[in-house]
Amino acid sequence: MRKVKKGDLVVIVSGKNKGASGKILRVVAGGLRVVVEGANLMKKHVKANPSAGVDGGIVLKEAPVHVSNVAILNPVTKKPGKIGVKTLSDGRKVRYFKSSGELVGEV
Repeated sequence: MRKVKKGDLVVIVSGKNKGASGKILRVVAGGLRVVVEGANLMKKHVKANPSAGVDGGIVLKEAPVHVSNVAILNPVTKKPGKIGVKTLSDGRKVRYFKSSGELVGEV
């Protein structure tokens, strides 16, 4: 089970975008990298393609960040927290915050 998933609210804990937070838009490279909304922006030169309706120019887009450089934001404490995985009595695997023990999805 992955510790970060699409839609999680994360904060970047190291690198040039340290402190930036946003939602995970997608998980790429087999779960090793994530694309965070509004963080790690890069400029991409795009060639115009009139048949596809694409204008040319320089566009800003999010580049992937390694999963070790992000931490899930705990909505209760408003701080980044470590995530663990445990199995419930009914056999389901769930993610939880190691600091408070609360489940990630039910917070």
